[in-house]
Amino acid sequence: MKIWVDADACPGVIKEILFRAAERRKITTTLVANQSLAIPPSPYIQMLQVPSGFDVADNEIVRRLTAGDLVITADIPLAAEVIEKGGKALNPRGELYTTDNIKARLNMRDFMDTLRSSGVNTGGPPPLGQGERQHFANNLDRLLTQHKSH
Repeated sequence: MKIWVDADACPGVIKEILFRAAERRKITTTLVANQSLAIPPSPYIQMLQVPSGFDVADNEIVRRLTAGDLVITADIPLAAEVIEKGGKALNPRGELYTTDNIKARLNMRDFMDTLRSSGVNTGGPPPLGQGERQHFANNLDRLLTQHKSH
């Protein structure tokens, strides 16, 4: 298992949790972004810079992903592609996307896009709270433990 991070929009506190997990579990973790990001020196943590452009990082993650890999992303279309390819997708708030919930998430995303394009201000997501950080850390740990036991 490898961990891929859709890193352009990933909160710093979530990256820190991922860095600690990569070291502790000795799991290759690659941050994919269209800008250079600071990462700690580690044989397990890598930075992959891709060209700027719509979905360039997402497409690169999907291209390199193998079944069983874990992708950290808040991007619902990317999560859907990851699931289709046999990977797991976890958002920075700790929600695991599954075949059971991804279609509803895609529908809600499309609905919100429609509202925004018609001029409705839907606001953004609330700031990441301590509970969500803990939820993310707990689900990450559970996924990594499940993987290790297989």
